[in-house]
Amino acid sequence: MVKINSFDFNKHLCKIMITLLPIIHKNYQAPIWRMEIDNSTQTLFLEIRDHANKQVSFSALSLQTGQVYFENLTTPERWLTGIEAVYDGVLLLHNYQSETGPVHKGLTAIVGISAQNLWSNFTLAFDQLSVNGPVVYNSQLQPKRLTLIDIKTGSTIRPFEPVLDMPLYNQISSPEMLPANQIDRKYLPQQPYANVVHYISYNSFRIVSLHTLLQEQLIQHLYIFDESGNTLYHDLLNTAIQKMQPEAFVLHNNQLIYLKDRSAVIVLNL
Repeated sequence: MVKINSFDFNKHLCKIMITLLPIIHKNYQAPIWRMEIDNSTQTLFLEIRDHANKQVSFSALSLQTGQVYFENLTTPERWLTGIEAVYDGVLLLHNYQSETGPVHKGLTAIVGISAQNLWSNFTLAFDQLSVNGPVVYNSQLQPKRLTLIDIKTGSTIRPFEPVLDMPLYNQISSPEMLPANQIDRKYLPQQPYANVVHYISYNSFRIVSLHTLLQEQLIQHLYIFDESGNTLYHDLLNTAIQKMQPEAFVLHNNQLIYLKDRSAVIVLNL
């Protein structure tokens, strides 16, 4: 039997708490609309949409160090643009064909660290991201012909081959939406509104997001527990909201990534 004195125990507990301090806590002036992760460079890309001013901007942060590579990056198209995909350290942006429809048209490639504009092509449209790079087509030609392109130059490599150009797995895990009665009570510090929670088990951590009702308004919580049900981390994700919010967090490699009040991104090492 191994004996642990109080000093060692407190030292161990302190170590656990330190690992759950955010490596990234970055606030923005407008809602974060979309997140994408580049596995090859461990870079987090964000699309921030300021509806009041009809302005879209982009930001890139290192998931390893928390360094901000760039922020407040805008394009000549103020509003009808967004993140399409990321691959090999390059951010791929799209335009919209019209303000009233969801159809994408046009591509612009941005270096993920320097924000340098690599190339633009306003006739190409994105189809999918493969293990070998972006698969696109010329939106002016029918029938649609898919080709694989070099993301750093925009040049055609060859026609798309489904067997070779399989979809790229993003290594992102999302929580399950479960009835509260399927979760051990020690991981439910409060009674969830509507009796549902978002839950995921990761190594020795149990991560739960739930809503509670206070004075006829909803509050969204995030909890991280150890296997014994001890609370290691707690944050309020949204307060004074009128309806339940979608899944609050994702796991990527050994990191928990979530949004707070829609305009702050927070990353924890697990």
